[in-house]
Amino acid sequence: MNHPKSGLYAELEAFIASLDPQTIADQRKAVLQPLVDYIQSKARVNNSIRLNFICTHNSRRSHLSQVWAQTMAHYFGIKEVFCYSGGTEATALFPKVAETLAHSGFQIKVIAEHQNPVYSIKYADNAHPVIAFSKKLDDEFNPKSGFAAIMTCSEADEGCPFIFGAEQRIPLTYDDPKAFDGSPLQTQKYQERSLQIATELFYVFSQISH
Repeated sequence: MNHPKSGLYAELEAFIASLDPQTIADQRKAVLQPLVDYIQSKARVNNSIRLNFICTHNSRRSHLSQVWAQTMAHYFGIKEVFCYSGGTEATALFPKVAETLAHSGFQIKVIAEHQNPVYSIKYADNAHPVIAFSKKLDDEFNPKSGFAAIMTCSEADEGCPFIFGAEQRIPLTYDDPKAFDGSPLQTQKYQERSLQIATELFYVFSQISH
């Protein structure tokens, strides 16, 4: 069942309603501000907003960021937002990421099975799903110009100093939950990272006037 206002799935709506942007430190808000400013500059003149979230392997943090950004744009009614993700190399979306998003209320379906599976990640019945799979940042699936490159890991930020076609480069790095793979804390740490990213992107899009 969808929320009558946002159209989001009810479980996902409840998860978003539980987010508390007051937990974001002022220092971190300063890190988020360039992303706020970029989105606002586009929304102010009704231009399309293209955000490419980039990490090393495009397997964890960049996908969580892409999905939550697209969802928050929908939640706050920010139009013409198109979110992408890519890596300095392609691997596969790590299954725990899909599991973590499903736990928050997303509807997830594997639409192609192979070494690099393709996922459909839906947040509302009548919204286009996020098509998620691992790809290089300059893959044909991603925009070639007129986008912001958001660097979600320090390795990609340091190792990829120039992103061709990007209007702006915004470092927004997160600790890698991969460090806890195979440990008893794995589920908890993936949920913590997803919660952090969701909360911060909730804050970002809540700042946009349109």
